Amino acid sequence: MTLLSIPSNLVPEGAFAGTIGAPDGTALRFARWVAPATGRGTVCVFTGRGECIEKYFETVQDLRKRGYSVAMIDWRGQGHSARQLRNPFKGHVRSFSEYQSDVAAFVKQVVLPDCPPPHFALAHSMGGAVMLHVAHAGNEVFERFVLCAPMVGLPSLRASLPMRALMRTLRVTGLGERFIPGGNVDLMKSTGFPGNPLTSNPHRYARNAAILEADPTLGIASPTVAWLDAAFAAMAEFRSPEFARGIHRPVLMFAAGADTIVSAPAIAAFAGNLPAGSYRLIPGAKHEILQEDDRYRDQLWAAFDAFMAG
Repeated sequence: MTLLSIPSNLVPEGAFAGTIGAPDGTALRFARWVAPATGRGTVCVFTGRGECIEKYFETVQDLRKRGYSVAMIDWRGQGHSARQLRNPFKGHVRSFSEYQSDVAAFVKQVVLPDCPPPHFALAHSMGGAVMLHVAHAGNEVFERFVLCAPMVGLPSLRASLPMRALMRTLRVTGLGERFIPGGNVDLMKSTGFPGNPLTSNPHRYARNAAILEADPTLGIASPTVAWLDAAFAAMAEFRSPEFARGIHRPVLMFAAGADTIVSAPAIAAFAGNLPAGSYRLIPGAKHEILQEDDRYRDQLWAAFDAFMAG
């Protein structure tokens, strides 16, 4: 199993990539990098919906410069892990518990045998939602969790009761594998930067678009009805303050001030109920903080360093 390297996004040196199997037989691609000699443990990076390992090569470099080993997976149905449907560009999953099984397989087959402890989790968006469920389930592998714009809730219109009811209705009537209403197969294009909701940095946006242009099989398009219904079910649990109170590991949650993809107020409210939680709003940043301008990324990394130091 190889990693895509293009001039604007070279594979960090020392990469080891391969494939593991989830409990249900789904093939998952992984990659890992050894820390410098003064290793501080391993940061496991968990991506958002539609993302792939290659998109986080810069983050891998940032972490290795800090003395961490790094390990990643492509979620099922994303990147070069096995796709779930005949149309490989449909973002599909039946339940977010399937993502949790991906984490369990990754930990058992890659993290524990091959990655130096202590182990930490750094997750973005959908990955943040998955890792909150992992933390709540009592996972003792990860010492600390850092969540960037985690998908705790959606902006009010997108998370409205009629939308949730529509997804459930479409799913129970057998339409779960169809694109959500208005969805399509379009991937991110380099011409789509103006007004995009992801980042205000044109160079990082173009780099991420170039990855998909070089290998479109790394990308996915709109989610299916079943994926969105499963996402609503996963987020519904976050609305209870007791869920957050059941997470006892230290958690640092970042919200982006200009986020239109997930709800910054929902992140703040959730963080306020964590027994060992910290919260940081980065004003002006868009959803993908790790792909943002350095003026925003520098704030994230400064808070990350302080949090990881304990």
